[in-house]
Amino acid sequence: MSTASNSLTDARSDALATAGISQGDVSDFFALLKPRVMFLVVFTALVGMVVAPADVHPVVAFASLLMIAIGAGAAGCLNMWWDADIDAVMTRTRKRPIPAGKIQPGEALAFGIVLSAGSVIVLGLVSNVLAAGLLAFTIFFYVVIYSMWLKRSTPQNIVIGGAAGALPPVVAQAAVSGHVGWESVVLFALIFIWTPPHFWALALVKSGDYERAGIPMMPNVAGPDSTRRQILAYTLVLAPLGLAPVAFGFGGLVYAIVATLGGLGMLALAAQVFRLRQGEPAMRVAQQLFAFSILYLFLLFATLLAEHGLGFFRPVLG
Repeated sequence: MSTASNSLTDARSDALATAGISQGDVSDFFALLKPRVMFLVVFTALVGMVVAPADVHPVVAFASLLMIAIGAGAAGCLNMWWDADIDAVMTRTRKRPIPAGKIQPGEALAFGIVLSAGSVIVLGLVSNVLAAGLLAFTIFFYVVIYSMWLKRSTPQNIVIGGAAGALPPVVAQAAVSGHVGWESVVLFALIFIWTPPHFWALALVKSGDYERAGIPMMPNVAGPDSTRRQILAYTLVLAPLGLAPVAFGFGGLVYAIVATLGGLGMLALAAQVFRLRQGEPAMRVAQQLFAFSILYLFLLFATLLAEHGLGFFRPVLG
């Protein structure tokens, strides 16, 4: 009986796939939006808002954050649509909704386009044209420049493409103030310089995956040794750059302590990655650097949020 039931289920799945009809549910469509990336985008965008020297209406702030989140999710959706072929051969991505057969490519494309256009239009209406234009550029840069061009053509894909992930604080500050200030530019620079050591640490561990997919990540093109040197070089820039908010006057004493300790931690792990060149210990340290880099960036932005948040949220709290 179970065999017959399984056969009917398989036949139904094949028929739906042939007809181009989704087998997925709401959770599968939500997964297309890359929710973990969306959380990071919203978090960094919120910090871009709170450090902005401007009086912010809470409704405008909330609506702008929501549109930035939806725009980020739309970009992630379109990225999954374009990358469905390589996602299917990589172990960490093959269970995504499109390669898993839960969402049809055409549905993902339509979903991403609608969300992209909607988020940009609504942001322009609730905030201003500058913020909407920056959000549109961010989506375009991530989908077209990074996903469609850089990712499969150059080992510098993460370096240049990292600009898209660094733009949310800039979009957010423009949304609440109508201009781009030094605060969001500094936050952009932090995320931009943080991105290569963060992703290249993962690429050292997952180089086999990237090789199977034909993606020219730095370890597969320039080799592991060159990648380790570049990780250390970027980290040597990142550690002092982490103190830039203090130099520009929007990072306090607590932030200075967190940035100093976090930067030293990044440097220590990057130096270990540089020194340990092969074997299981080297992969373990690279994995530790990848994980710590997430914590490092989170702590920097969380500290800025804590230092500025009370004044920002006072209109809401009354």
